[in-house]
Amino acid sequence: MKKSSIVLALLAAVVFLGACNKVPRSGKMNFKTQMDSVSYALGYMEGNNFKKTFERVPFEMDSMTFVNMAKTVAKTKLTKQYTNYRIKQFDNFNEDAFYKGFLNEVAYGKSYFTQMSADIFLRKVLNEKKALKDSLKLEKGKIALEKGVKFLEENKKKDGVKVTESGLQYEIIKKGNGNIPVRIDRVKCVYHGTLLDGTVFDSSKERGDTTTFGVNRVIKGWTEALQMMPEGSEWRLYIPSDLAYGQRGAGENIGPNETLIFDLNLIEIQETIK
Repeated sequence: MKKSSIVLALLAAVVFLGACNKVPRSGKMNFKTQMDSVSYALGYMEGNNFKKTFERVPFEMDSMTFVNMAKTVAKTKLTKQYTNYRIKQFDNFNEDAFYKGFLNEVAYGKSYFTQMSADIFLRKVLNEKKALKDSLKLEKGKIALEKGVKFLEENKKKDGVKVTESGLQYEIIKKGNGNIPVRIDRVKCVYHGTLLDGTVFDSSKERGDTTTFGVNRVIKGWTEALQMMPEGSEWRLYIPSDLAYGQRGAGENIGPNETLIFDLNLIEIQETIK
């Protein structure tokens, strides 16, 4: 065989072997958006942590072993739980970029990031998103507070609505004739809570059950109202935000500075908290 033919054959063999060892979904990354960078950095961090778990094994892991593991991982798909977690953190997520970052690190030990630069970058993005969310929350709270003040100002003019010194408003739907609880009592109640637009955020009434709690272990508006309600009473409470959850809000449904409306039925006083 001619020398040139031997060289060509060797080159072909190298190309073939290189193609066989190429890990799918790995390689050069074309960063188009910040989310591409975020997802790649997350993949790199996860890949770096993955490799570190093998530092404690009692035998040496060669590079080919990591390449083969990467090939196996390349055939998988991220769990919905993990993807949703990252979307909640960063508002979006690019799975392809994540895999590229993970596989490049695991298979080849190469990345566009170092551990330090990835950590700094991800923290920076998270801080920016937090600042934006805080700003939007502040603005949302300002709007909700203005709506609440306007609503309560009109609502107190209605027949049957009473206003306490704290600003709590209530109307009696059903009069009870039992004992009136004090702060240290535990009570059994049924309640139905809505926002000013009628959105139901919590309701033991709709669930068909009751709830028991300490009078002094709930929002201020409830604590105040319960100490005026005889057993068997049902009142409708209009609770200003400062007597509810204030600027912090509660859960996903109660935003900052929301005025709340509750139908509260005091069934009985159960015991006194020791």
